[in-house]
Amino acid sequence: MKKTLFIILFAIATNCLNAQQTMQIRITNTSHQKISKYIYGHFAENLGRCIYDGFWVDSELNVPKDDRIRLDVINALKRIHIPDLRWPGGCYADQYHWSDGVGDRSTRPVRINTTWGMVSDDNSFGTDEFLKLCALLNCEPYIAGNVGTGTPHEMENWLEYLNYDGKSTLADLRRKNGHDRPYNVSLWGVGNESWGCGGQMTPEYYANEFKRYAEFCKNYPGTHLKKIASGANADDYNWTEVCMKNIPLWNMWGLSMHYYTIVNNWEHKGSATNFDEDEYFNGLKNCLHIEELINKHSAIMDKYDPHKNIALAVDEWGIWTDAEPGTNPAFLYQQNSLRDALIAATTLNIFNNHCDRVRMANLAQTVNVLQALILTDKEKMVLTPTYYVFDLYKYHQDATLLSLKFISPAYTFQNKSLEAINASASKDSSGIVHITLVNIDAHKNITVNTSLENLSVKNIEGEILTSQKFNDVNTFDEPNKVKAAVFSDFKKTVEGLSINLPPMSVVLITLK
Repeated sequence: MKKTLFIILFAIATNCLNAQQTMQIRITNTSHQKISKYIYGHFAENLGRCIYDGFWVDSELNVPKDDRIRLDVINALKRIHIPDLRWPGGCYADQYHWSDGVGDRSTRPVRINTTWGMVSDDNSFGTDEFLKLCALLNCEPYIAGNVGTGTPHEMENWLEYLNYDGKSTLADLRRKNGHDRPYNVSLWGVGNESWGCGGQMTPEYYANEFKRYAEFCKNYPGTHLKKIASGANADDYNWTEVCMKNIPLWNMWGLSMHYYTIVNNWEHKGSATNFDEDEYFNGLKNCLHIEELINKHSAIMDKYDPHKNIALAVDEWGIWTDAEPGTNPAFLYQQNSLRDALIAATTLNIFNNHCDRVRMANLAQTVNVLQALILTDKEKMVLTPTYYVFDLYKYHQDATLLSLKFISPAYTFQNKSLEAINASASKDSSGIVHITLVNIDAHKNITVNTSLENLSVKNIEGEILTSQKFNDVNTFDEPNKVKAAVFSDFKKTVEGLSINLPPMSVVLITLK
């Protein structure tokens, strides 16, 4: 009995020692790089219940609306200061014809969304509705033009409708449809995933198509287009090489790259809620892989663009799981857990730290699809854990990146290990410093001791996002299970600050 008790006490003592680790972070005010606000962009494809039944609801639904735009969704997104919204796709962009979605709604043609579920689209949500949505959100529109089934002439006409302030048939049509002044849309995607659903093109063929289409994407007075080329799928480095070599750099604002965190494989991606630590660990490992992709794509871009004038635009990213049981699998509706919030926070830290090249990113997708910020069910609405990450991180937008130097402890699981801590920091125009730290370790508290060089601090505040289990979610019945809260487990030290990060947590520290 005494021997058994000794073993139990020794195990408890060992676990207590292992449950606490310490690391050092050195923060310096040496960077002059800006963290572009566009890194915090979002994506709303005409897919499943993102647009229809998400943003754009039945006129009889008993929620506050402007026309048919759902205002509780709008107000939630305004709080996190979304800078831009990408639409109409995604894969849907290359089968979307803009003229179907303007004018009298009762006469707009009904089309079939052959990409996402073979469902009918009455085109009641079109160009003018999207631009009104962006105006309500106080964000910039990012439109993906149709290269797959469209023509240069069609894209040229769309831009004239949007941006021309003079006398023309298309500008007058916009005025007739209720908008006298031009929309001045500048963020413009020339196709989407042209290597796949956008046309199954080779990079050489797409580079020529980009040049052909881009020639007719005109800069109307008052609006200079930021043309974004359809870039690589994950680790297709040859696509980046060919595009950077063959597309004139003066004609391209950005080159996109898409990467989704898949826990298992594309056929069996894994459950959004029913997963164990093995899948938790694998999800974080695959999320962290995006940094290798950024480094390798950036190295290729550096060969042709050493001054980093061209943005790497990660305009589709996030975790993609199996659809929720009982829902249409083509609608890509998935729940959103604490794990997903840690993936979002980790990814945003990586983007921030690579802001010299990554100057745009768009989480997929905003409402009811993939790693959504918001889920809705008729009148009900719930904010996901990922929403709260964007609320914590909004202060980095257009702030100056601060340099962080540290060696992270390991998060070890079944003889595999990952860096447990990731972080980024910035200083805004008023001199306030924001540090975002993520502890992905499922079990251990980690104390982070920071040294603050050349940074004067009078007031310190903190917020935290965490929960008891990595698969905790917010539901319509329990909407506040995973929610940001005040954080105070830190203290000022001679060198700077000591912060105790709980397992599976995202922490924002504000220094004033």
